[in-house]
Amino acid sequence: MHLGMSVSDSDVSSFTPLVVLELADDTKAEAITWLLNRIRDKQQNGGAELLVDQVLLPVQDDQKSNPNVFVVGSTLQRLLNGAEDVGLFKEFQDGTMRGFTYANRESFRDFEGDGQAFLSDAECQYIIKHELDTLRAKNEEHVPGYPKLKLYPGKSVVRRLQSKGILIQYFPLHNKEDLKRLSFSWYKKIKLSFQPLDDIRCYFGEGLALYFGFLEYFTFALVPMALIGIPYYLFDWEDYDKYVLFAVFNLVWSTVFLEVWKRCSATLAYGWGTLSRKKAFEEPRPGFHGALGFNPVTGREEPVYPSSKRQLRIYLVSVPFVLLCLYLSFYVMMVYFDMENWAISIYTENPNFASGILMFVPSIIYAVVIEIMNLLYRYAAEFLTNWENHRLESSFQNHLVLKVLVFNFVNCFASLFYIAFVMQDMVLLRQSLATLLITSQILNQVMEAFLPYWLQRRRNKKVHKRMRRLMGDKELPLLEQVQLETDMNTYLGTFDDYLEQFLLFGYVSLFSCVYPLAAVLVVLNNITEVYSDAFKMCHVFKRPFSEPAANIGVWQLAFETMSVIAVVTNCALIGLSPQVNAYFPESETQLILVVVAIEHVLLAFKFILAFVIPDVPKRIQVKLDKLEFDSLEALKKRKILEVAETRNTWNK
Repeated sequence: MHLGMSVSDSDVSSFTPLVVLELADDTKAEAITWLLNRIRDKQQNGGAELLVDQVLLPVQDDQKSNPNVFVVGSTLQRLLNGAEDVGLFKEFQDGTMRGFTYANRESFRDFEGDGQAFLSDAECQYIIKHELDTLRAKNEEHVPGYPKLKLYPGKSVVRRLQSKGILIQYFPLHNKEDLKRLSFSWYKKIKLSFQPLDDIRCYFGEGLALYFGFLEYFTFALVPMALIGIPYYLFDWEDYDKYVLFAVFNLVWSTVFLEVWKRCSATLAYGWGTLSRKKAFEEPRPGFHGALGFNPVTGREEPVYPSSKRQLRIYLVSVPFVLLCLYLSFYVMMVYFDMENWAISIYTENPNFASGILMFVPSIIYAVVIEIMNLLYRYAAEFLTNWENHRLESSFQNHLVLKVLVFNFVNCFASLFYIAFVMQDMVLLRQSLATLLITSQILNQVMEAFLPYWLQRRRNKKVHKRMRRLMGDKELPLLEQVQLETDMNTYLGTFDDYLEQFLLFGYVSLFSCVYPLAAVLVVLNNITEVYSDAFKMCHVFKRPFSEPAANIGVWQLAFETMSVIAVVTNCALIGLSPQVNAYFPESETQLILVVVAIEHVLLAFKFILAFVIPDVPKRIQVKLDKLEFDSLEALKKRKILEVAETRNTWNK
């Protein structure tokens, strides 16, 4: 990351712009002046000590440009100090990862010269975001120009302006040269190779790099399942007892897959410096509100909202709403079965090509309806979770994930469970599973990549023509880039991406002994998913800020829960097969006992495997232990020096 020169050919900025900050176009002049002064002011005076300039976008004929767009940058010295403030871990000379300190900068492996290339793009922008987020009110009683917009000492200025709509957005700018190199090595070449995860991490941060690492790992891990599933699909289709070995392999695979992923993510996170990094203290969310109170941890005044009120909102409103949505999902499912019976009756009366095609129509319509319901429910769940008024972003995300996972699981898989265990129609189960899986994959590709790309391309063309018409042949690299990226859609995080993989994992693991070809379809989907997700991150959405992450968080637990449910489902399916029932012609109770016993053995085997396979590789654990030992030794030496200094002072 080279910071010493300007990249603007239009003289908009005298420094390398890293972050764009957009205020509402009707923001009061005194509020703008106050905010910019606070951003520029020295740290000892409570400022962020960053560089900021206004971007004067040209006035347009058909549309008024927002005059309140600014670019933010920083000096190299300020970024290096900020790296210490946020607790970045970098590689030390001895090969271990240690917390960066400016005083010991020469002891870090990649620090050369004045450290121009020491910090990645994503780290620089993360540091600027941290400094903006921790810009706090001093003695101001309100935002200048807005007497009703109260402030109190210690309140985050940026979050206050965000919550009231004065600060519309702030986002990191793309680096055109780095983006071009990353695009070429990532998705522009069709190749069978690993993704450049280190480059993705340097450009987008650890959170996104871990998602793409998981996507790649999941896809490669599915290959053995796909290779074994193909012959099972082609031969002996009706002999379900022959699927016992395949189901057992699937269940062992799902456990090993998740446990080995923990080790892979630990290795990645250690190399990226996030495994041993302390989690930053969480500030209240921008939308959090309540009566002004006192935070005993920080010693600052901030809004306080009673936990009892939040619990009442959750249990009296949110839970009943979720149950109502689940009821609607079951109702739609029963309508689907009525349509399915109607299509079957038509085919039975007049079996021909048209009626054969008609048999697939109800499943396709149902798959489309499921996707629409999932989308609508997602908006409702976000609104409800926001209304519950959670103080921390982590709490907000956990409650949102729980709501969405429960509904999506029931909405996507309820019909399959009904067909399997109530109707016990394995042919219909196979057909429904294949139709749901293929239709959802096609819809996801269209909604996630092709549609946003098409809309963004149209928008880009309009902006490009407008800028050229207004400014003639004058070069406008920064102005045009800021204009384009300001209008881009905001990337909302990896939530939907992980959710999609979670549902695909469910399709593969829950009914593996009925439809072994599911793994093949998911592999093909994920190969295209890598390219489409990479493209949309580089060209469809605004560049997101880096999110330091040591693992995939709550999604690890979600996948593990799904693998446990898969044990029960597959054992029950095998127990229902006619071939297995033939072994117990006189005693259904004995069959149930045997199936339950096998299920318990498999569950015990899963948990033993999870216990036996360490979450962190030994070589990484040794380095972590060494770092902890060195820290304790350094603390002991410091205490000894302090005691010696105290004695010397007394002797004098």
